[in-house]
Amino acid sequence: MRVLNRSDLPAAIRLLSANPIDNVFVASRVRTAGLEQASLGCPVWGYERGGLLRALCHAGSNLVPVNADADALDAWADFAGPQRVCASIIGPSDVALALWHRLSERWGASWSDVRDVRPHQPVLAISSAPAIPIDRRVRRVTLDQWDAYTDAAVKMYTEEIGVSPVQGNPAGYRFYVRQLISSGRAFGIFEGNRVLFKADLGSVSGSVCQVQGVWLEPELRGRGLAAPAMAAVVQLARTVVPTVSLYVNDYNLPARATYARVGFTQVGEFATVHF
Repeated sequence: MRVLNRSDLPAAIRLLSANPIDNVFVASRVRTAGLEQASLGCPVWGYERGGLLRALCHAGSNLVPVNADADALDAWADFAGPQRVCASIIGPSDVALALWHRLSERWGASWSDVRDVRPHQPVLAISSAPAIPIDRRVRRVTLDQWDAYTDAAVKMYTEEIGVSPVQGNPAGYRFYVRQLISSGRAFGIFEGNRVLFKADLGSVSGSVCQVQGVWLEPELRGRGLAAPAMAAVVQLARTVVPTVSLYVNDYNLPARATYARVGFTQVGEFATVHF
């Protein structure tokens, strides 16, 4: 086990390319910023066997394992130490949960005390035109809509995660939303300065993107508006990459029905551990 550096980039890209949908979060960051902590913002742990890189783990605010087997998980759990710096563990369900259990058993309360565990989150994808007509009001968000879109993003995140994303660092979250808008990866329906619907492309790498932050104004829910809006997001996203993916909580039946109407199918399962 060792921390990776720029010389490991070709081997890391090879691993990440083996499962582009599951690995789009890490791949998008590594392809953009490389493996140096100074540019990426966090270390990437590697696990080698027989002189070859077999697995890696993005060790930032999200701890995200890639291609990990039991030996890699054991090595990372030992290396992580008792001082937890991440806010979540995310990845394929069996791997993410196994890593969390190892960390909890090895280091105790700093890893075992959690705010929420979501063990079954279907990973969905679509690589064709949406199956239903789109809502043509969906547009890429512009910087003059930054304030309103940020307010909606905060509402979405707080509703989904249970804590506000601006707690402790409001300027940082506003800058993150600005980056999404500036890169053309934020989509919405506006009524004046009011956001009715929003969705972002949180990660884009190679031929795949991952949608996040899907939100519909609460008073508009239950009217069948979400599916056409999401279909429009798919159509716009597919002008960038051919495959659109996302993951959803298994218990969120309305959202799952919406994505099924659009034409998404399940291709895997994630788990998320929130600290």
